[in-house]
Amino acid sequence: MSDPASPASSRNPWSWIPTLYLAQGLPYVVVMTLSVVLYKNLEVSNTEIALYTSWLYLPWVIKPLWSPLVELLGTKRRWIVVMQFFVGAALACVALTLPTERFFQMTLAVFWLMAFASASHDIAADGFYLLALKTHQQAAFVGVRSTFYRVANIGGQGGLVYLAGELQERTGSMVQAWAGVFWVMAAGFGALALLHWMVLPRPPQDQPVIAQVAPWRGFLSVFADYFRKPGILVILGFLLLYRFPEAQLLKLAVPFLLDKPELGGLGLSTKEVGIAYGTVGLTALTLGGLLGGWIISRVGLDRALWPLVLVMHLPNVVFVGLALEQPVNLGLVAAALAIEQFGYGLGFTAYLMFMIVVAEGPHKTAHYAICTGFMALGMMLPGMWSGWLQAQIGYPWFFTWVMVATVPSLVMTSLIRIPPGFGRREADQPDAPAQGATSANKGDVRQKEERRS
Repeated sequence: MSDPASPASSRNPWSWIPTLYLAQGLPYVVVMTLSVVLYKNLEVSNTEIALYTSWLYLPWVIKPLWSPLVELLGTKRRWIVVMQFFVGAALACVALTLPTERFFQMTLAVFWLMAFASASHDIAADGFYLLALKTHQQAAFVGVRSTFYRVANIGGQGGLVYLAGELQERTGSMVQAWAGVFWVMAAGFGALALLHWMVLPRPPQDQPVIAQVAPWRGFLSVFADYFRKPGILVILGFLLLYRFPEAQLLKLAVPFLLDKPELGGLGLSTKEVGIAYGTVGLTALTLGGLLGGWIISRVGLDRALWPLVLVMHLPNVVFVGLALEQPVNLGLVAAALAIEQFGYGLGFTAYLMFMIVVAEGPHKTAHYAICTGFMALGMMLPGMWSGWLQAQIGYPWFFTWVMVATVPSLVMTSLIRIPPGFGRREADQPDAPAQGATSANKGDVRQKEERRS
C-alpha cells in the first residue's frame, strides 16, 4: 500500500490523537466487552463467558514477543493503517459467522485473530505517540488519549449495545441484531483506516530501527534491557496487581446488570445496559480520564499518584450496594455506575503515566509494549476465575471480595518510585535537569545533553 504524496511531516496532535485512540479502543472493547454482552444475550453461561473471553486477553499478554518486529520492520505509521484494515475485515467475518450453528466456536476464533491484529496495532500506535510528541505533550495528552479510547468504549458498550437492543426489538432476532451491529462496525473501521492513511503525520524518528548486530540478538537485547531496569520486580508487581480488583469486577459487571433479580442481578434490558453502563458510566469514566491527565500535567505523577489510586479503588463499593439492594430505578443505577467509572478513569491515568516512566530509554516502543503485556496478564488471570467465583458465592459476596482485592494494589503502589515532577508540563517545572524513570535513564539524559553541547 502506498502512502499519499507529501503529507505534512507534523500535525497538531488534536488532528490525529482522538481518532487514533478511537481506532485503538474499538477492537479492544469489541473483543473484551461486546463479546461478553453478545454471549450473554445468546444465553452462554457466566462461567464460560468469563473463562473464554479472558483467554482473549492472551494476544495482549504476549504482544511483547513480537513488539521488536514493529520497530525492525516498516514504519509504525504503516503498521497502524494495515492493522486497521485487517480489524475491519475481522469485524465483517464476525457478522458472517454469527448466524451459523457453531457460532460460539467460530466467533471466538475470529475474535482471537482480531485480538492479535489489535495488539499489533496497539504496539505501533503507542510507539507512534511516544515518537511524535515531546514528553510534556505526552503528559498533557495522556488524558486525551485515554478519553478517546474511552469514547470508543462508550460507542461500543453504549451506542452499539443500545443499537443491538433496538434491532432485536424490531427484528425479533438477537442473532440478526448483532450481525447488523458488526456490519456497521466493519464499515466504520474501514473508514477510520482510510482517514489515518491520509492524516497521520510522519515524524522523522518513525523509521525502522537498524540493528547494529544480528537481528535475533537485537531482538533479545530489547528484552534484556527491559528486565535489567532497576527495581524491575517491583515494577512487574505493580503492573500485574494495580488492576487486580478491577480485572475481576469488569468481567461480571455486565452479566450482573443483565441477570434476573432472582439470580442476584438487576434485570436490566440490553438497551438499559447500553444507557446506564455503556453511556452514562463510560461518559463519567471519560471525564475522569481527562481530569486525571490534567492533574498529572499540573502537579506531576509523584504527587498525584496516591490520590488517584485511592479514588480508583474506593468507589467499587457501589457494586456491593447495588448487589445488596437490587434497585429497579434506572437513574439510581446509572448514577452509581457513574461514580465508580469516574473514579476508575482518574486512577487509570496514573497507570498509563507509570508505563511511560518505565518505557523511558532507547527502546520506548518495545518497552511500552512489554508494560502493556504485563498489564493484560494482570487482567487475564483474575478474569478467568471470576465467573466461577461469582457462581460459587453470589454477587454480594463477590463484590465484597473485589473490595478486599484492592489490598495487593495498594501494597505495590507503596513500593514504586516516581521521578520528582515526572509528567508535569515544562512551564510548571523548576529549573532543573530532565529526569527519567531510573538512574540509567538519568544517565541517558545527561549523555544527550553533552552531545547537544
